[in-house]
Amino acid sequence: MKVKELYFYPIKSFRGISITSALLTPQGIVRDRRFMLFKVNPSNDHSSESNGKASDRLERMTVTYFPQMGLFTQDLLRSENSSQNICVTFHGVSEPDRAGRPRSIVIPLTPSTERLQEIDVSLHGSPTTAFVMDDWMCNWFSKCFGWDTLLVYMPDGTTRPVLGNLLPSKAAMVDDKPAVANGTATGWFSTFTNFIPSYSASAAQGQKEEEEEGITFADCAPYLVVTEESLNDVSSRLPNGGKADITKFRPNIVLEGASEAYEEDFWGGMSILPSERNGSFEQSGQDYQKTLDISLTQNCLRCQSLDIDYNTGTFFKSDADTVLKKLMRDRRVDMGKKWSPVFGRYGFLDGKDSCQVNVGDEVVIRKRNEERTKFYWPGLA
Repeated sequence: MKVKELYFYPIKSFRGISITSALLTPQGIVRDRRFMLFKVNPSNDHSSESNGKASDRLERMTVTYFPQMGLFTQDLLRSENSSQNICVTFHGVSEPDRAGRPRSIVIPLTPSTERLQEIDVSLHGSPTTAFVMDDWMCNWFSKCFGWDTLLVYMPDGTTRPVLGNLLPSKAAMVDDKPAVANGTATGWFSTFTNFIPSYSASAAQGQKEEEEEGITFADCAPYLVVTEESLNDVSSRLPNGGKADITKFRPNIVLEGASEAYEEDFWGGMSILPSERNGSFEQSGQDYQKTLDISLTQNCLRCQSLDIDYNTGTFFKSDADTVLKKLMRDRRVDMGKKWSPVFGRYGFLDGKDSCQVNVGDEVVIRKRNEERTKFYWPGLA
């Protein structure tokens, strides 16, 4: 197999950026989902008790619940001094710029936080701190959406805790309990034991490991791996020879060359064999390992975001155009969330070093599970 495509998403829930080379870190592709948008609700619209913090009025914005986020594209820019920015373009109905083009804004990927306000935010019950970007940026998004909006930034070194059984060290846990029967590990638990860290480590060490393996504003894991073969199966379910849009599945790594569709359901780990180092990200001073190992711990459970029309920022109304319902026929295969179809595997980088990956790199599966894993994240399953 080979790496066919790479994607990252600087602002969560906006359309992604396709790249030919990526610097992978334990927290994800560098600069992936370090920004997120929050809707500021009026005080009288907030039903729960408030303790006076501004964060109490914030409603997290994800494309599942705010489909108009599909109208925003992101493009990577590079300035003369090698610093990187993104150009965000709104393709919805709004006042165009003076040249009649869609409204756009340029945002630095690594802004200074020296004068920014720090606030507490949470995503899927996983808390963190973030910085509110300058007013002129927030106002731009507010004008596009039609309500008060905050753009927040999570700088390098800041992460959210990984909950449930997503971490490699907890992949053999179900509902925070080991998957055992009569004192003996069963099924897929036994297939993981040769690379899961020992559970005898102290609680303090376990907490330290979770902090080190924290995530950004990605939902549940730093990486999402999918295959072209599984996408082709989705396309075969669409009428009139339609082609499923891989970007709606929001992968980081797309592979091609799997022996069959959904083979990845049983993958426990993979290795990427890097080719020539010629990426677009700065690489000076880095020492790279020869192979890159990723533990694949849980399935990605799918939602109605697959059914958003990116041309209108609304959900498709015709069954012919929807994908989620078609996958529900036979892809509800994870008993951790049995009403949601599965597409793709969540992954974590083994080790603490950053590594470069290029489109075209070879991939081998280093671990296969005997049974499908069971997803668990408090509040999500």
